[in-house]
Amino acid sequence: MAKKILVVSDSHGNNTNLKKAVRAFGPRGEQLEMLIHLGDIQGSLEGIERLVDCPVEAVSGNCDFIPGLPGTKIISIGSEKALITHGHRYGCKMGTGTMKELAEANGAGMVLFGHTHMPLLENYQDMKIMNPGSISQPRQEGHRPTYLVITVKEDGMMEFAIVTM
Repeated sequence: MAKKILVVSDSHGNNTNLKKAVRAFGPRGEQLEMLIHLGDIQGSLEGIERLVDCPVEAVSGNCDFIPGLPGTKIISIGSEKALITHGHRYGCKMGTGTMKELAEANGAGMVLFGHTHMPLLENYQDMKIMNPGSISQPRQEGHRPTYLVITVKEDGMMEFAIVTM
């Protein structure tokens, strides 16, 4: 059975849409393998962890003051390594080059970042660069909240989809 990973960013203390996104995978996200929050939680990480029955990975954003929450991490998604970060420390509003270099230096084939409040799915050589957009304060045309779903199939192949709420 395929595994689903929910990736969100920039909830800024408003978890209403996050709860809706989780419920798309069962009342407590039972169909989720993992929830990834890419920062600007502006609340409690424990509050987010209580929404789901799966592991939660998170990084700190520029608006977060959560002791012990790292700004950048390397995690495993399927057979891939992923660099997860909010992005503000790497100039993501000016481009993704620094994050790509950091991912490559750490053997990661994926970069997941937030901060811009705009969704992005980009291929760079063999690397995927993705931003789920903002779950609560979107900035792209239409201003509708978005999140990312990563599907890891049984054969290890992955699919990536930005979901508009």
